[in-house]
Order: sequence, then structure tokens, then C-alpha cells
Amino acid sequence: MEITGRLVADATVRETKNNKSLTGFTIAVNRRYVSKGEQVEDTSYFDCSYWRTVNIAPHLKKGMVVQLSGHVSASAWLDRDGGLHAGLNFHVNELNMLTAAIKQPEQRANEQTKPAQNARTNNTRVRTNNKPAAGINPSTRFN
Repeated sequence: MEITGRLVADATVRETKNNKSLTGFTIAVNRRYVSKGEQVEDTSYFDCSYWRTVNIAPHLKKGMVVQLSGHVSASAWLDRDGGLHAGLNFHVNELNMLTAAIKQPEQRANEQTKPAQNARTNNTRVRTNNKPAAGINPSTRFN
């Protein structure tokens, strides 16, 4: 199954009870449709687990659009007050970054005050060979 959505917060690394590390993040998936002549937008939230590498975590920032391939499971639990909750879990096999993170206003202001060190740093290059890129660009796949 494939889903595309926007990260609602920065990714985090956590460990399981078995001391295995995973990258966790939540995405919002929007669905638009017309009901009774009116445009309706419905949002579903998926808690995602990426087990292949935790090195991706620093690159997954709030606001990014990602395309995920994997499978969905549902879970239900009781909170401390006895309230019933349910959630959708997406177990990621493949992850493709479609956009860079949305910069917050304070990040933009800081970048504007810094002098440009190299004119090429603001350009996105498209690789034409299959060699791995030295850096991370929005189209990098982590598999």
C-alpha cells in the first residue's frame, strides 16, 4: 500500500523493549470530496514506524511531504484515565521525500541575515547517474 502525506512534527528515534531502534513520525493524509454539493476535506493521521535506519530521522522535519510504501495496522488502547483510544499505524518499507521541510519564519530570517558562502548551495541538482548523492535532497529514497 502507498500513502502520501505531510509530517505533522519532526521525526524521533525511539527504542523498543527489545532494544531495537526505529524512526517514528506522524503524517496527515488529506482526502477531498464533494458531499451534497459542498467541498469536504477529511484528514487521517498515521503513526509511522521506519525500522531500516535511524539515520533518516534528522532529515524528516515538520511540513515535509513524504510518499510511503508499507502496510497499515490498527491499534486500540486505554489511557491513564480509562479512556479508549484508537489509531492507525503505518509500517514503512520504503520512504521517498517529495518536498523539503517548510521553514518557520525565524529560520527564514536567520538565513536572510547570513551571507551566502557558495552560490551553488541554494541550487537543487538532479543526479543523472545512479551513484549515491553526498547530501540529502528532496528526492532521496531511504530503503
